[in-house]
Amino acid sequence: MTAVSTRAGRAAGTRRELPLLIGHQFHADLRCFLRNTQNVFFTLLLPVLFLVIFASIFRNVTVKVPGGSIKESVYYVPGIIAYGLIAAAFSNLTASVVRNREAGIYKRRRATPLPASAVIAARAAVAVLTALAMTVVLLVIGWAAYGASIPGHTAPAFVLDIIVGAVVFCCLGFALATLISNVDAVQPVVWATVLPLCFISGIFIPISALPAWLARIGYVFPIHPLAAALLEAYNPHTTGSGLNWGYLAILAAWGVAGLIIAVRRFSWLPRGG
Repeated sequence: MTAVSTRAGRAAGTRRELPLLIGHQFHADLRCFLRNTQNVFFTLLLPVLFLVIFASIFRNVTVKVPGGSIKESVYYVPGIIAYGLIAAAFSNLTASVVRNREAGIYKRRRATPLPASAVIAARAAVAVLTALAMTVVLLVIGWAAYGASIPGHTAPAFVLDIIVGAVVFCCLGFALATLISNVDAVQPVVWATVLPLCFISGIFIPISALPAWLARIGYVFPIHPLAAALLEAYNPHTTGSGLNWGYLAILAAWGVAGLIIAVRRFSWLPRGG
């Protein structure tokens, strides 16, 4: 009875200290991210380069959107924001989780009072914070360099789309990490997953310029609803709130599926593949 009472007391104490533990782990994960120059480049600088390249090349070209047409430079701002969010909340998170697992870091942390929920919450928080920072940077560049701004009546929808997208792709990142057995496979798997879908989901090429059959394939995956939702909020021709519940429902379904896979398959021990 004494041993049971002691374990129960420790568990209760851990629950009370959980916010502090998450905060401590969050700061540690954030420092690790900022010290990794490769992560910083691919997560923060690459989306900026993509925006500058695409928006500059197609600065004077127009593209059809619901309600009319806009400059293609404006079109690329919400699309590259979607890409930047995915890079932070999905690609970088997947690589970080696999790297820490295979290096035995998670295994060692399980021997400490730090619960699994704190490890997961802290890493997800770093991904969401990075995605939000990337969004702000791209918003400013889009507004200052290309005259792309969000209509006031759709701004709340844009913020909600960003938050939902970040959470959903975090869930998918944890899920994909369970399917990758070694560190060397991370980048090939992530890039092979993300890049083709970006091309057929309206990120790098407007949907109106794609063959219909290829666009329909893109509709099935979560990148398209995120990009389309952000474009709807950015589109100056949008009437109403700009909130598309259909896109959010598709994203939520993918997020729930990713969460279920992550919970059932996630391992703290190296797989040694």
